[in-house]
Amino acid sequence: MKNFRYPFMVLLGGAMYGTMSSFVRLLYAHGYNAAEIAFSQALLAAVFLGILLFLSRFRGAQQPLSRKDLLSLLVTGGIIGITNFLYYQSVSYISASLAIVILMQFTWFSLLLEWAVFGQRPGKAELITVIFILIGTVMAGDLLHAKGLSVSWQGIVLALASSLTYAVYIVSNSRMPKGVKWQSKSTLIMVGSALTIFIVNAPTILTANHFGYAFLGWAIFLAVVGTTIPTALFAAGIPHIGAGTSSILMTIEFPVAVICAHMVLGESVSPLQIGGIVLMLAAIAAMNYYKSLKTSKEI
Repeated sequence: MKNFRYPFMVLLGGAMYGTMSSFVRLLYAHGYNAAEIAFSQALLAAVFLGILLFLSRFRGAQQPLSRKDLLSLLVTGGIIGITNFLYYQSVSYISASLAIVILMQFTWFSLLLEWAVFGQRPGKAELITVIFILIGTVMAGDLLHAKGLSVSWQGIVLALASSLTYAVYIVSNSRMPKGVKWQSKSTLIMVGSALTIFIVNAPTILTANHFGYAFLGWAIFLAVVGTTIPTALFAAGIPHIGAGTSSILMTIEFPVAVICAHMVLGESVSPLQIGGIVLMLAAIAAMNYYKSLKTSKEI
């Protein structure tokens, strides 16, 4: 059960993150833009996590952070901030289903980054799982039979860029020091995220006239469900299971996004898509079971 705790954290965080595209689409209908949505989400999450960090100081001494660790966490936060902004921006050009299909390619990117940068070659179980995930992705996206699919090269490039930066975020997060409490990690990550989004989009954010009570309610919801909790779960879980396994587990975002789009936006779900979702979940479950057996034998 203990070995499953950290994979479950990453799985749950990915599932919560997968709900965001549907709600962002709803916000676009009210005239909001990607910059103000992503910035408000990151800023409020930093505040909420900062409160948790402050309260945790009364429970025991915190391990001091070195300048290197501090900078690494802020940079990691900047990466996930850019990822959110690029992904939200892509949804304004292409359909949510196509955007999430492209985002799922972070599975390949993260495994390749681990291999290319750190020489950590993916195992046979991970490679087989990736193959089944890609098959399930095509099935769940139902791209071969999609009619009237909105295609924009700008949207595709933005989604592909968000997939790459997401992979970099996973790899960076997996290399974070394990001795630092998750409250410190997640707070600094979101501070870096908010700062980076603001720096990149300062003119748009400063001139936005949508900030009000209605927007604040949405921003709080997105910050809690789509950022605060997932960031804390990722900060606690990813360093313990590694980037390769985490990238596979986080593909849960895709089936969750499809289901959420059906429930929130009323998008239809075909039998082929359901089959793809089941295949992806089965592949993830089988990979986890295999790795848990391997870990228990080593112990």
